[in-house]
Amino acid sequence: MQRDTKQRDAIRQVFHTHDAPLLPGEVLRLAQRAVPSLSLATVYRTLSAFARENLLRVVALPAEPPRYEKADKHHHHHFVCRQCQRVYEVHACAGDVQRMVPDGFQMDAHEITLYGVCADCALP
Repeated sequence: MQRDTKQRDAIRQVFHTHDAPLLPGEVLRLAQRAVPSLSLATVYRTLSAFARENLLRVVALPAEPPRYEKADKHHHHHFVCRQCQRVYEVHACAGDVQRMVPDGFQMDAHEITLYGVCADCALP
């Protein structure tokens, strides 16, 4: 475990106040409000450390750079807005996905990503 620094505290605080999966650049922008001198390299190192420490988990969306969210969340999926690129959490599940698994296969996890336009972008 690494020692606490003002940089780590600022990054930790970002995830306490923002519930969506965040890109490293978004974390940098938000954490720089508390620590203006924070660098992107420090953000990447800290995000990796927090993931190793099971404080954050990597959200890997198809054709997207990795995002990060708090690791203590319950099972959920994501919605990606094709216009603004924001990612939202979806707290529902498709149900019995086990029925889609081919005979003889054993599923141990699943990820479902929905795509479309968010409510903000859908406004006329």
